[in-house]
Amino acid sequence: MAATVHNPRFSNLAALKSTRPTLSSAAARAGTRRVGSGSGSGSGVRCYQGQASELESRRVTLKNGGDALDVCRVLNGMWQTGGGWGRIDRDDAVDAMLRHADAGLSTFDMADHYGPAEDLYGIFINRVRRERPPEFLDNIRGLTKWVPPPVKMTSSFVTEAINVSRKRMDVASLDMLQFHWWDYSNPGYLDALKHLTDLKGEGKIKTIALTNFDTERLQIILDHEIPIVSNQVQHSIIDMRPQQKMAELCQLTGVKLITYGTVMGGLLSEKFLDTNLSIPFAGPPLNTPSLQKYKRMVDAWGGWSQFQAVLQTLKKVASKHGVKIPTVAVKYILDQPAVAGSMVGVRLGLLEHIKDSNDIFSLVLDEEDVASIQEVSKGSRDLLKVIGDCGDEYRRA
Repeated sequence: MAATVHNPRFSNLAALKSTRPTLSSAAARAGTRRVGSGSGSGSGVRCYQGQASELESRRVTLKNGGDALDVCRVLNGMWQTGGGWGRIDRDDAVDAMLRHADAGLSTFDMADHYGPAEDLYGIFINRVRRERPPEFLDNIRGLTKWVPPPVKMTSSFVTEAINVSRKRMDVASLDMLQFHWWDYSNPGYLDALKHLTDLKGEGKIKTIALTNFDTERLQIILDHEIPIVSNQVQHSIIDMRPQQKMAELCQLTGVKLITYGTVMGGLLSEKFLDTNLSIPFAGPPLNTPSLQKYKRMVDAWGGWSQFQAVLQTLKKVASKHGVKIPTVAVKYILDQPAVAGSMVGVRLGLLEHIKDSNDIFSLVLDEEDVASIQEVSKGSRDLLKVIGDCGDEYRRA
């Protein structure tokens, strides 16, 4: 989760460790153009037409210039290791990571502040090195995030932070570093990204990406010729903001979207179908940080009654295809323009959805399915107007 920041603001690195330029010549040569300020309704949904395309593939390549990284299109999100979802046992968690990788779900997304996530990955990758053949290791990916405080971004400061993640994950080079910045009024994010680009040149990072950046800032960063391969943003059937502005720029530049919140912490599931949360203790408890977060998103979008109508429609589609609601919810977003991958949170050693996640790859939503989902979503509030562009929920006063 999130190309994803879920923790409150941090005031120092120790806490994290447990004038616009013109369009660049490189971007101009690539045929890019600036995205207008107008917003659409997310009508860019495309129904899969039966082509043997990347929508049917388990893996997709994220690239910019000479930088490239192939990842599984369904990513294992490790926010849940950070506390609030139940106590994580180290050995059980690593065993669960191996089960996911053995099932083909071989890309793990984490962050410097997701509790022990990077450390767990380090233990996991060493077990893979010892217990699996070399070709198996070739498909494992560990994507992490760096979420610094908005202080002066010196080369030594950036290097120290990246070295901590490399040590925790026990890798010489990070597969992907996804960068978040709290305060756009502080242009230090450009300094940080330039230093990260230098570290990539030194072989300490393979690819550079963003998390929760808006369309305007993504354009600025690309104008500075920072080789961004992806932007991780919140995106679900309820939150279609990325399709209103961000996706257009991504399609023009080749930057891909990795999505989180796609099953809304579990709200988009049979568990919450036909429930009434307005009656105390009548429905399932909202007992995790993700459920509480995405319930607020539902309230901003249109409320619980309209959300129930969405769940009922998704249930009909799911029953038609012999799958579950979360499988439909993820596939719908994977089929959106510019989306390369979607996150499914994993409660390692506590709860698993490996079969449901693998069902996503074989599910094909037809035109009737897509139309029914679009229809039931009509009449909801425009979250772009309510909240702002991608990531603005983390920067509102």
